[in-house]
Amino acid sequence: MNEPLSSRRPLAAALAALALAWAAPAFAQAPSTVEKGRFTVAFTGDMPGTGFQDGRLIGYDGEILQRVADALQLKVTPALMEWSGTIASVQSRRVDVMAGTMGWTEQRAKIMALSDPIHYFKNGITQKDATNWTRLKDLEGKKVGTITGFSFIPELRKLNGVQLSLYDTSDAAMRDLIAGRIDALIGDPPVVQYAISRNPAWKLRFNAFTDQNPDFPLLTGLGQVVFGLHKDNPELARAVNAEIAKLWQGCELRRIGKTYGLVQDVWYVPVGQNFRAGVDRPADWKLPGCKAPA
Repeated sequence: MNEPLSSRRPLAAALAALALAWAAPAFAQAPSTVEKGRFTVAFTGDMPGTGFQDGRLIGYDGEILQRVADALQLKVTPALMEWSGTIASVQSRRVDVMAGTMGWTEQRAKIMALSDPIHYFKNGITQKDATNWTRLKDLEGKKVGTITGFSFIPELRKLNGVQLSLYDTSDAAMRDLIAGRIDALIGDPPVVQYAISRNPAWKLRFNAFTDQNPDFPLLTGLGQVVFGLHKDNPELARAVNAEIAKLWQGCELRRIGKTYGLVQDVWYVPVGQNFRAGVDRPADWKLPGCKAPA
């Protein structure tokens, strides 16, 4: 869900401050949170992203945030909500962090502190087995569903003849696809792949876009899944990034992902332009990655 950098005017001083803010020092005490001693997490409940079971966060995103909470000796307070409310809950400081298989965009980086990536992805078309669409052109003239608040919606609206339907939840969109009320769904790749793998009777498939179209960078470019935090709490952002860095260094993210069906290199090896360098990261910042063991 990357965005083009139509204008880059980073100031050296600003980038230096960002570099300091996103470093990963050791913490003498837990960073401040919305509720003392608690780590309040907004999430949608869509798996394999984040769920809550037996007092702990589960799912790919959830396990990572649970490790952050454990490292900081904080108890998790779950805040289940629809996707459309997650970003607003961070901005209003009702929660400490949001998880929702959210893709990085420059626009979101302006309103929230976005974590380092926890995995990568390519967007694509969820469809019935009877079709095998892989290109943007295949969606022209079709009834297409997606989720309210997704960053690539303006790009979808540019496709010729697309009849776009917006849904509050992935479940609702998937039901309409199965029922034939829409022809295709552009959803969160991890969410739809996880659902399809566990429900073969649905007779659905997911195909990543084969296009590499600079006019549609959010739909066809390299996506980074990140967490969103409030900009006025850099200590908490550093703590989250410190734990993410440990998981990349030890290739633990691949082991967590295997539990939820995320096994291909596309999730862990960045291939494509690094849009964040010079935007919400220093100009020389490199994307982390972890290749499969030989």
